[in-house]
Amino acid sequence: MAASRTLAALALSAALPCLAAHAAGDAKPNILILGDSISIGYTPPLTRLLGDRAVVVHNPGNAAHARNGAEKIDAWVGTSKWDVIHFNHGLHDLKYIDDRGSNVMRQADGHRQVDLPEYAACLETMVLRMKQTGAKLVFATTTPFPEGTKPVRIPADCALYNEAALAVMKKHGVAINDLCAYAAPHLAEWQKPVNVHFLDEGSNQLALEVARQIWKALGRDPAELPSKVPPAPGAERPGRAAPAKK
Repeated sequence: MAASRTLAALALSAALPCLAAHAAGDAKPNILILGDSISIGYTPPLTRLLGDRAVVVHNPGNAAHARNGAEKIDAWVGTSKWDVIHFNHGLHDLKYIDDRGSNVMRQADGHRQVDLPEYAACLETMVLRMKQTGAKLVFATTTPFPEGTKPVRIPADCALYNEAALAVMKKHGVAINDLCAYAAPHLAEWQKPVNVHFLDEGSNQLALEVARQIWKALGRDPAELPSKVPPAPGAERPGRAAPAKK
């Protein structure tokens, strides 16, 4: 465990040179995003949305399940000054694995990776540690998914894990970004078929809501933010012809 914390700390420190400007007096808020591949998908458009308004950093790699989060939270928050920490665990917790920790394709062949009581306890460990930073905390509910995803996840478990998480957040006064409710009506357009992951448009839409909730946590007006995600650097502009191939 100590080795994994050391590696996480080294990886995060390598990702944080931009924070030196804040320490030197730059007024831009520092935003830490903790989460799995869903957040990895929306962090690039979120970074473009906030542009020069904030410094956005994602934890190194995939935060995976809440047990992993509880083990690595010290390394992830480090000694940096965070203004907002937006975080989620859930999809990896409710995923089915076997006794060796391998993904399974049938429910009968395994069990949830982290059961509900441990999930709630790990989230509470994380919240108590993050509160010590003085940052505003925002918990994102786990996004929904359809029947039939592989490895096995049971759609009804999403509500159970969100309910357990929300109880912890209510106890500690943590703000909620209900991405589950936000995404649910749009899964047909935003989510990949029979998958937990989102299309680019879905990640863009999630980024818009994450940006709004972060801005609210900072006491700012979300109307200050762009209404659409700016294009990625190098992306072709609409109506502009691509250069001819030689």
